[in-house]
Amino acid sequence: MPSPPLPETVPSASPQEAPTDGLRLPLPVPARGLALAIIATVVFLYALQWARDFLVPLALGILLSYTLNPVVCWLERWRVRRSFGATLITAAILCGSAATIEQVRGEFLNILGELPAVTHKLSRLLTGQGGALQRIQAAATEIEQATAGSGAVAPAAVGAKRPPRKTPPPAAVAAGGSSIKVIDWVWAGSRGLAAFLGQAAMVIFLLYFLLLSGDTFKRKLVRLTGPSLSKKKITLQILDDINTSIQAYMFMLLVTNVLLGLLMWLALSAIGLENAGAWAVVAGLLHLMPYFGTLLLAAATGAAALLQFGALQPALMAVGAALAIATLVGTVVTTWMTGRIARMNAAAVFVSLLFWGWLWGVWGLLLGVPLIVIVKVVAERVAGLEVLAELLGD
Repeated sequence: MPSPPLPETVPSASPQEAPTDGLRLPLPVPARGLALAIIATVVFLYALQWARDFLVPLALGILLSYTLNPVVCWLERWRVRRSFGATLITAAILCGSAATIEQVRGEFLNILGELPAVTHKLSRLLTGQGGALQRIQAAATEIEQATAGSGAVAPAAVGAKRPPRKTPPPAAVAAGGSSIKVIDWVWAGSRGLAAFLGQAAMVIFLLYFLLLSGDTFKRKLVRLTGPSLSKKKITLQILDDINTSIQAYMFMLLVTNVLLGLLMWLALSAIGLENAGAWAVVAGLLHLMPYFGTLLLAAATGAAALLQFGALQPALMAVGAALAIATLVGTVVTTWMTGRIARMNAAAVFVSLLFWGWLWGVWGLLLGVPLIVIVKVVAERVAGLEVLAELLGD
C-alpha cells in the first residue's frame, strides 16, 4: 500500500535572502578599502595643513607663472630671449608694486597716524559712562564678590551698606592688564608683515625661475606618462586646459578687482571718506577672497566712516556702497567671465572655499577657486573621477 504523499514544505528565507520592498545600491568599495581611504584622506589633509608655509608660495608662484607665461612667449616672438623677458617681467612687477605702494603710502600713513585717536574713541565707547565694557566688568565683579563671600558673611553684616565701588577711568583701563593691549596688536602685525614679505620674496624668485624654464616641466610631465601616445595626448590636453583656465581666471581677477577699486574710490570720495585711495586699494585686495572679502570690506569702510563722521548715516552709506559695488561687479562681470572660463557649480565652489579657508586661512580663500578649477579640469579627463567632475560642474 503506497504511503500518502508528504505535503510540500516551503523553505524559509534566510535573513540575507529576505525580500525587501525597496531597491538597494551596492557598496562600490569594500569596507577595508573604505577605511583605508578615510585614513589616507585624513593623513593627506594633515600633510597639507602642516606644509602650508611651503605649499602656499609654491601655488602662488605656479599660478602667476601660468598667467605671465604668454607675455614672455609674446616677447620671444619679437626675438627677445626668454632670460631677458623673464627678467623684464619680474622687474616690471616689482616696479609696479613699488609705484602703487608709493602712490598710496601717504594715505596709509594717515590711517596709521589716526590709530591713537581711533583707539581713544573706541575706549570712550567701550569704557565710558554706561559703556558696554564697564557694565560687563561691573557685573563680573558683583558675581565674583557674591560667590566669594556667600559662605563667610556674618549675620550682623547682612544689612550693612556696601561702600560704592570705584571704577577706574578709561585711561587706566586702557593701560591696565584687563584691557586689550595695542602694543600686542602692533607686535603681531609686525610679525605678520615680516612673514608676508618673506613669502612674497619666495613667490617672486619662484616666478622668475618658472618663467625662465618655460615649457621644461610640461615636457617632463608628458614624458613621465609613459610610452603610450594616447596617454601623452591626454596629459598634454589636461595641461593645456589648465593653462587656459588659469590664464582666463587670473585675467578675470585683474579686470574685476581694478574695476571694483575704481568704483569704490569714486563712491568713497563722493561720500567724503578720508584716504579714499587707500581704501580703494584695500577693496581690490579684499575682493580677491570671494564672498568673505566683500563682508570684510563693508565692515571696514563702515567702521571708518562711523569713526570719522560720528554719525550713523555716512557709515550706512559706506556699507551700502561697498555691498552694491561688490554685488554689481560680482553679479555682472564676474559671473559672465566665469561662465566663459568654466561652468562651475556655485554651491560646490562655496563649499570648496570653506574647505580651503579652514585648511589654509586667508591664503586658502585666495587660492580656493583656482585650485578647484584645476581639480575640475583634471577630473574631466581622468577615468574614475567622473563623479567629482559632475559634482563640480554646473
